[in-house]
Amino acid sequence: MSARPEARQVLSNPGSARVTRVAGLARRQARERHGRFLAEGPQSVREAVRHAPEHVLDVYLTEAAAERHREILSQARRSGIHTHLVSPPVMAAMSADAQGVLAVVGLGALAAPGRGRGAAGGSTAGSVEDWSQALAGARLVAVLTEVQDPGNAGTIIRAADAAGADAVVLARGSVEATSPKVVRSTAGSLFHLPVLTGGSLEEVMGALRAAGLTLLAADGGGPVDLFTADDLLAAPSAWLLGNEARGLAPTALEQADAVVSIPIFGAAESLNVATAATICLYASARAQR
Repeated sequence: MSARPEARQVLSNPGSARVTRVAGLARRQARERHGRFLAEGPQSVREAVRHAPEHVLDVYLTEAAAERHREILSQARRSGIHTHLVSPPVMAAMSADAQGVLAVVGLGALAAPGRGRGAAGGSTAGSVEDWSQALAGARLVAVLTEVQDPGNAGTIIRAADAAGADAVVLARGSVEATSPKVVRSTAGSLFHLPVLTGGSLEEVMGALRAAGLTLLAADGGGPVDLFTADDLLAAPSAWLLGNEARGLAPTALEQADAVVSIPIFGAAESLNVATAATICLYASARAQR
Protein backbone atom coordinates (compact mmCIF):
# COMPACT_ATOMS: atom_id res chain seq x y z
CA MET A 1 0.00 0.00 0.00
CA SER A 2 1.31 3.42 -0.93
CA ALA A 3 2.26 5.77 1.89
CA ARG A 4 0.82 8.73 0.01
CA PRO A 5 -2.76 10.02 0.00
CA GLU A 6 -4.51 9.36 -3.30
CA ALA A 7 -3.27 12.02 -5.72
CA ARG A 8 -4.06 14.90 -3.45
CA GLN A 9 -2.70 18.38 -3.77
CA VAL A 10 -0.18 19.46 -1.18
CA LEU A 11 -1.60 22.22 1.02
CA SER A 12 0.89 25.03 0.60
CA ASN A 13 -0.72 28.28 1.78
CA PRO A 14 0.17 29.01 5.43
CA GLY A 15 -2.40 31.81 5.49
CA SER A 16 -5.40 29.73 4.41
CA ALA A 17 -8.54 29.57 6.53
CA ARG A 18 -8.00 25.85 7.20
CA VAL A 19 -4.48 26.40 8.50
CA THR A 20 -5.65 29.28 10.67
CA ARG A 21 -8.44 27.16 12.18
CA VAL A 22 -6.10 24.28 12.96
CA ALA A 23 -3.47 26.57 14.48
CA GLY A 24 -6.18 28.23 16.58
CA LEU A 25 -6.76 24.98 18.47
CA ALA A 26 -3.65 25.79 20.49
CA ARG A 27 -5.99 28.15 22.39
CA ARG A 28 -8.38 26.80 25.00
CA GLN A 29 -11.25 29.00 23.88
CA ALA A 30 -11.06 27.58 20.35
CA ARG A 31 -10.87 24.00 21.62
CA GLU A 32 -13.96 24.49 23.74
CA ARG A 33 -15.86 26.26 20.98
CA HIS A 34 -15.12 23.66 18.31
CA GLY A 35 -14.91 20.55 20.51
CA ARG A 36 -11.51 19.61 19.08
CA PHE A 37 -7.86 19.55 20.10
CA LEU A 38 -4.45 18.84 18.58
CA ALA A 39 -2.32 15.72 18.76
CA GLU A 40 1.20 16.77 17.81
CA GLY A 41 4.09 14.57 16.77
CA PRO A 42 4.37 11.01 15.45
CA GLN A 43 3.88 9.26 18.81
CA SER A 44 0.70 11.10 19.79
CA VAL A 45 -0.81 10.85 16.32
CA ARG A 46 0.11 7.17 16.00
CA GLU A 47 -1.67 6.31 19.24
CA ALA A 48 -4.68 8.47 18.42
CA VAL A 49 -5.10 6.75 15.06
CA ARG A 50 -4.65 3.29 16.59
CA HIS A 51 -6.76 3.64 19.71
CA ALA A 52 -9.35 6.35 19.02
CA PRO A 53 -9.73 6.48 15.22
CA GLU A 54 -13.43 7.28 15.42
CA HIS A 55 -12.54 10.58 17.08
CA VAL A 56 -9.69 11.61 14.75
CA LEU A 57 -11.04 14.11 12.24
CA ASP A 58 -7.97 14.92 10.12
CA VAL A 59 -4.32 13.91 9.90
CA TYR A 60 -1.76 16.27 8.36
CA LEU A 61 1.72 15.19 7.25
CA THR A 62 4.57 16.76 5.34
CA GLU A 63 5.75 14.69 2.39
CA ALA A 64 8.93 13.75 4.24
CA ALA A 65 6.93 12.65 7.31
CA ALA A 66 4.56 10.65 5.13
CA GLU A 67 7.53 8.67 3.83
CA ARG A 68 9.10 8.31 7.27
CA HIS A 69 5.92 7.31 9.10
CA ARG A 70 4.10 5.22 6.52
CA GLU A 71 2.33 3.18 9.19
CA ILE A 72 0.53 6.26 10.52
CA LEU A 73 -0.77 7.20 7.10
CA SER A 74 -1.75 3.62 6.27
CA GLN A 75 -3.63 3.18 9.55
CA ALA A 76 -5.39 6.52 9.12
CA ARG A 77 -6.50 5.61 5.62
CA ARG A 78 -7.72 2.15 6.71
CA SER A 79 -9.78 3.88 9.41
CA GLY A 80 -11.34 6.30 6.95
CA ILE A 81 -9.68 9.37 8.46
CA HIS A 82 -9.15 12.36 6.20
CA THR A 83 -5.43 12.68 5.43
CA HIS A 84 -3.66 15.69 3.96
CA LEU A 85 -0.18 16.37 2.67
CA VAL A 86 1.11 19.82 3.62
CA SER A 87 4.21 21.86 2.89
CA PRO A 88 6.74 22.46 5.70
CA PRO A 89 5.67 26.14 6.01
CA VAL A 90 2.05 25.06 6.46
CA MET A 91 2.99 22.53 9.10
CA ALA A 92 5.06 25.17 10.90
CA ALA A 93 2.09 27.55 10.81
CA MET A 94 -0.16 24.88 12.32
CA SER A 95 2.24 23.78 15.05
CA ALA A 96 5.81 24.34 16.13
CA ASP A 97 5.93 20.93 17.83
CA ALA A 98 4.43 18.52 15.30
CA GLN A 99 7.63 17.07 13.81
CA GLY A 100 5.80 16.85 10.51
CA VAL A 101 2.75 14.95 11.82
CA LEU A 102 -0.40 16.53 13.27
CA ALA A 103 -3.95 15.37 13.96
CA VAL A 104 -7.18 17.15 14.86
CA VAL A 105 -9.09 15.08 17.41
CA GLY A 106 -12.60 15.38 18.82
CA LEU A 107 -13.00 15.88 22.57
CA GLY A 108 -14.90 12.59 22.78
CA ALA A 109 -11.54 10.81 22.59
CA LEU A 110 -10.85 11.77 26.20
CA ALA A 111 -13.41 9.38 27.65
CA ALA A 112 -14.26 7.06 24.81
CA PRO A 113 -16.36 4.12 26.13
CA GLY A 114 -14.62 0.78 26.12
CA ARG A 115 -11.07 2.14 26.24
CA GLY A 116 -10.60 1.61 29.96
CA ARG A 117 -9.22 -1.56 31.53
CA GLY A 118 -12.38 -1.81 33.60
CA ALA A 119 -15.76 -0.37 32.67
CA ALA A 120 -14.58 3.22 32.85
CA GLY A 121 -15.60 5.48 30.01
CA GLY A 122 -18.37 7.81 28.96
CA SER A 123 -19.18 11.37 29.90
CA THR A 124 -16.47 13.79 30.95
CA ALA A 125 -18.81 15.71 33.21
CA GLY A 126 -22.22 15.53 34.80
CA SER A 127 -23.89 14.36 37.97
CA VAL A 128 -22.38 12.12 40.63
CA GLU A 129 -24.42 9.30 39.12
CA ASP A 130 -22.83 9.95 35.70
CA TRP A 131 -19.34 9.91 37.19
CA SER A 132 -20.09 6.78 39.21
CA GLN A 133 -21.24 5.01 36.08
CA ALA A 134 -18.12 6.13 34.25
CA LEU A 135 -15.94 4.73 37.04
CA ALA A 136 -17.89 1.50 37.58
CA GLY A 137 -15.57 -1.50 37.77
CA ALA A 138 -12.41 0.56 38.17
CA ARG A 139 -9.76 -0.71 40.57
CA LEU A 140 -7.12 1.99 40.23
CA VAL A 141 -7.69 5.67 39.45
CA ALA A 142 -5.45 8.73 39.58
CA VAL A 143 -7.15 11.99 40.59
CA LEU A 144 -5.46 15.32 39.91
CA THR A 145 -6.63 18.11 42.19
CA GLU A 146 -5.34 21.56 41.25
CA VAL A 147 -2.31 20.16 39.42
CA GLN A 148 -1.29 23.15 37.32
CA ASP A 149 1.85 22.19 35.41
CA PRO A 150 1.05 20.63 32.00
CA GLY A 151 4.20 18.51 32.08
CA ASN A 152 3.25 17.05 35.45
CA ALA A 153 -0.30 16.32 34.35
CA GLY A 154 0.85 14.63 31.17
CA THR A 155 3.45 12.58 33.02
CA ILE A 156 0.85 11.41 35.56
CA ILE A 157 -1.48 10.29 32.76
CA ARG A 158 1.41 8.41 31.18
CA ALA A 159 2.37 6.81 34.51
CA ALA A 160 -1.26 5.83 35.18
CA ASP A 161 -1.39 4.16 31.78
CA ALA A 162 1.87 2.30 32.41
CA ALA A 163 0.71 1.14 35.86
CA GLY A 164 -2.49 -0.28 34.41
CA ALA A 165 -4.86 2.27 35.95
CA ASP A 166 -8.45 2.28 34.75
CA ALA A 167 -8.89 6.05 34.49
CA VAL A 168 -7.45 9.45 35.27
CA VAL A 169 -9.62 12.25 36.65
CA LEU A 170 -8.69 15.93 36.41
CA ALA A 171 -10.86 17.69 38.97
CA ARG A 172 -11.92 21.26 38.25
CA GLY A 173 -9.03 23.62 38.92
CA SER A 174 -6.40 21.41 37.33
CA VAL A 175 -4.72 22.17 34.03
CA GLU A 176 -6.83 21.40 30.96
CA ALA A 177 -6.32 17.85 29.66
CA THR A 178 -6.22 18.99 26.02
CA SER A 179 -3.57 21.65 26.55
CA PRO A 180 -0.99 20.96 23.82
CA LYS A 181 1.81 20.42 26.34
CA VAL A 182 -0.33 18.00 28.37
CA VAL A 183 -1.14 16.01 25.24
CA ARG A 184 2.51 15.89 24.18
CA SER A 185 3.66 14.92 27.68
CA THR A 186 1.37 11.88 27.73
CA ALA A 187 3.32 10.41 24.78
CA GLY A 188 0.10 8.91 23.42
CA SER A 189 -1.22 7.58 26.73
CA LEU A 190 -4.06 10.11 26.56
CA PHE A 191 -5.63 7.77 23.97
CA HIS A 192 -5.18 4.57 25.99
CA LEU A 193 -7.46 5.12 28.98
CA PRO A 194 -10.38 7.38 29.89
CA VAL A 195 -9.43 10.85 31.12
CA LEU A 196 -12.42 12.38 32.91
CA THR A 197 -12.69 16.13 33.44
CA GLY A 198 -15.10 18.80 34.57
CA GLY A 199 -16.19 17.82 38.08
CA SER A 200 -15.48 19.64 41.32
CA LEU A 201 -13.36 17.90 43.94
CA GLU A 202 -16.48 17.22 46.02
CA GLU A 203 -18.32 15.73 43.04
CA VAL A 204 -15.33 13.61 42.11
CA MET A 205 -14.87 12.23 45.63
CA GLY A 206 -18.58 11.45 45.86
CA ALA A 207 -18.48 9.56 42.58
CA LEU A 208 -15.36 7.65 43.59
CA ARG A 209 -17.01 6.53 46.83
CA ALA A 210 -20.19 5.58 44.97
CA ALA A 211 -18.05 3.46 42.65
CA GLY A 212 -16.66 1.60 45.68
CA LEU A 213 -13.17 3.07 45.60
CA THR A 214 -11.07 3.77 48.68
CA LEU A 215 -9.74 7.34 48.68
CA LEU A 216 -6.00 7.54 49.32
CA ALA A 217 -4.48 10.98 49.77
CA ALA A 218 -0.81 11.26 48.80
CA ASP A 219 0.79 13.67 51.28
CA GLY A 220 4.34 14.00 52.58
CA GLY A 221 3.09 14.29 56.17
CA GLY A 222 0.73 11.34 56.00
CA PRO A 223 0.77 8.88 58.92
CA VAL A 224 0.51 5.78 56.72
CA ASP A 225 3.80 4.54 55.24
CA LEU A 226 3.33 3.56 51.59
CA PHE A 227 5.82 0.71 51.90
CA THR A 228 3.93 -0.97 54.75
CA ALA A 229 0.40 -0.48 53.41
CA ASP A 230 -0.07 -3.45 51.10
CA ASP A 231 -3.38 -4.50 52.67
CA LEU A 232 -4.76 -1.00 52.15
CA LEU A 233 -3.38 -0.73 48.62
CA ALA A 234 -4.85 -4.07 47.56
CA ALA A 235 -8.40 -2.66 47.65
CA PRO A 236 -9.86 -0.80 44.64
CA SER A 237 -8.66 2.73 45.23
CA ALA A 238 -8.19 6.23 43.90
CA TRP A 239 -5.08 8.31 44.57
CA LEU A 240 -5.73 11.99 45.31
CA LEU A 241 -2.80 14.10 44.08
CA GLY A 242 -2.41 17.76 44.98
CA ASN A 243 -1.08 21.05 43.74
CA GLU A 244 2.66 21.35 43.10
CA ALA A 245 3.17 24.07 45.71
CA ARG A 246 0.30 23.68 48.18
CA GLY A 247 -0.33 19.96 48.08
CA LEU A 248 -3.83 18.62 48.73
CA ALA A 249 -6.64 20.85 49.93
CA PRO A 250 -7.74 20.36 53.56
CA THR A 251 -11.05 18.94 52.29
CA ALA A 252 -9.27 16.15 50.46
CA LEU A 253 -7.07 15.32 53.45
CA GLU A 254 -10.02 15.31 55.85
CA GLN A 255 -12.30 13.19 53.68
CA ALA A 256 -9.73 10.67 52.44
CA ASP A 257 -9.89 7.17 53.89
CA ALA A 258 -6.14 7.27 54.49
CA VAL A 259 -3.35 9.83 54.11
CA VAL A 260 -0.29 8.06 52.77
CA SER A 261 3.32 9.26 52.62
CA ILE A 262 6.29 8.03 50.63
CA PRO A 263 9.37 7.54 52.82
CA ILE A 264 12.31 9.77 51.91
CA PHE A 265 15.63 8.18 52.74
CA GLY A 266 17.94 10.89 51.45
CA ALA A 267 18.24 14.64 51.97
CA ALA A 268 15.51 15.70 49.50
CA GLU A 269 12.76 17.71 51.15
CA SER A 270 9.97 16.33 48.97
CA LEU A 271 9.08 14.66 45.68
CA ASN A 272 7.68 16.21 42.54
CA VAL A 273 3.95 15.38 42.23
CA ALA A 274 4.44 13.38 39.03
CA THR A 275 7.22 11.33 40.64
CA ALA A 276 5.12 10.75 43.75
CA ALA A 277 2.14 9.74 41.61
CA THR A 278 4.22 7.20 39.71
CA ILE A 279 5.49 5.59 42.92
CA CYS A 280 2.01 5.46 44.46
CA LEU A 281 0.32 4.06 41.35
CA TYR A 282 2.93 1.33 40.95
CA ALA A 283 2.69 0.43 44.62
CA SER A 284 -1.05 -0.06 44.20
CA ALA A 285 -0.60 -1.97 40.95
CA ARG A 286 1.83 -4.36 42.68
CA ALA A 287 -0.46 -4.86 45.68
CA GLN A 288 -3.47 -5.55 43.47
CA ARG A 289 -1.74 -8.32 41.54
